[in-house]
Amino acid sequence: MSKKKGLSAEEKRTRMMEIFFETKDVFQLKDLEKIAPKEKGITSMSVKEVLQSLVDDSMVDYERIVTSNYYWVFPSKALHARKRKLEALESQLSEGSQKHIRALYWPGTVAHTCNPSTLGG
Repeated sequence: MSKKKGLSAEEKRTRMMEIFFETKDVFQLKDLEKIAPKEKGITSMSVKEVLQSLVDDSMVDYERIVTSNYYWVFPSKALHARKRKLEALESQLSEGSQKHIRALYWPGTVAHTCNPSTLGG
């Protein structure tokens, strides 16, 4: 007898975003708690948590109107968020590469800044 493995947090986030992209609609939490388990296999108990993580990461927009909370996604916003994330990762990679080069050529002086293009080969 095999047990079903639950979805990871990242899989839940991806599937939740698919709901928004496929429907291009605005939802209330109660609607997503009904749709997500049926269409994407996300348990209704975790929908709110997943949605909040997406709101916190600016992947999903949220507005409280009177007593209701509405959630939506503009596809272009998700693209811009991915571009910002890519730029941040590329910057981290560049900084890490520079630190590595400094450690190779100037051991013990990692704080020293250098321009890798000026290094002789």
